[in-house]
Amino acid sequence: MKKFIAIFLVVIFSLMLCGCNRQIIDTTYHFNYGIIFLPDGSTIEGEVALWDDYENSDMIQVKIDGVTYLTHSANVILEHR
Repeated sequence: MKKFIAIFLVVIFSLMLCGCNRQIIDTTYHFNYGIIFLPDGSTIEGEVALWDDYENSDMIQVKIDGVTYLTHSANVILEHR
């Protein structure tokens, strides 16, 4: 019976983590379109050639139309179309 309760609690906890539009394991690593918001209020949109995020940082590097942009991840939207 204790084993059943433990499994039940693990399942409920897992569902609570997933219930807020979140994934337990994110497996999307390919993005082909991006929007970058610049400090002057303008935006850059286009096909993403390359992108890279940094493990211990909120910075992200995105290459669109041959230009590489380094910015905070809050200023970038990456999409898989």
